[in-house]
Amino acid sequence: MKKIGLACGAAALVVAAAFGTAAYADTEAGVKVGMLTCNVSSGWGVVLGSTRDLRCVYQPVKGKTEHYFGHISKFGVDIGYTQGGIMVWAVLAPSSDMAPGALSGEYIGATASATVGVGAGVNALVGGLNRSVSLQPVSIEGNTGLNVAGGVAAMNLRHG
Repeated sequence: MKKIGLACGAAALVVAAAFGTAAYADTEAGVKVGMLTCNVSSGWGVVLGSTRDLRCVYQPVKGKTEHYFGHISKFGVDIGYTQGGIMVWAVLAPSSDMAPGALSGEYIGATASATVGVGAGVNALVGGLNRSVSLQPVSIEGNTGLNVAGGVAAMNLRHG
């Protein structure tokens, strides 16, 4: 029981550091062009990382809703199991004129989460359109299970 408390405390520090990273990135970002909401599949973290499938909906400020799919991988500490969850990001870009499918591509950034029953996490990512799109957490990732994770996240999105 003491180990779980220590792990949760360490995860809380990682979450705080990730929030600091997200806040710093937000001050240098461009124009808010929409919101990206992703459903994340359930799965196991196996000490050094995990990979989970994503199904996402992008709601631009201007234009039609777009659908994306892909996966998110976490590298670093990732121990335990989480049921599917939802992640929501504000999408920031250098300009408000983005072509359909512009969010497709590779993203990388910081990740941290802690789950004991109901949990929370944060993922601040940069990538997409020539690495000029920034995904800033709007709300904390919601999930259920027993898991502690912290490190680097890599995400791949495909339009479709």
